[in-house]
Amino acid sequence: RFVPKRMVPFSFPLSKCALWDPVPMGDVIGAHVTYYRNPKLSLVEKTLRLAYRHAKQNEKKLFSCFLLGTLAVDEDGEGITLTIDRFDPGRDV
Repeated sequence: RFVPKRMVPFSFPLSKCALWDPVPMGDVIGAHVTYYRNPKLSLVEKTLRLAYRHAKQNEKKLFSCFLLGTLAVDEDGEGITLTIDRFDPGRDV
């Protein structure tokens, strides 16, 4: 879960059978993607134009859609690249 201005620990739903011991061990560490890697965002122009056209044609002020892509670790292992190359307007219902 993400709460603005602060990070909170996540938890798994209760189950009848546990695959691991849920008792915390060791020090707390950060698990944010930018903590260890240098992120880069790559957006295909065609995808951005499709999203923009859909937003202009939509009569609602707020609408839902999806931007889809791939996440890859750079060859040097120091960064990650998120490449957004698809647009899905979703469904109104």
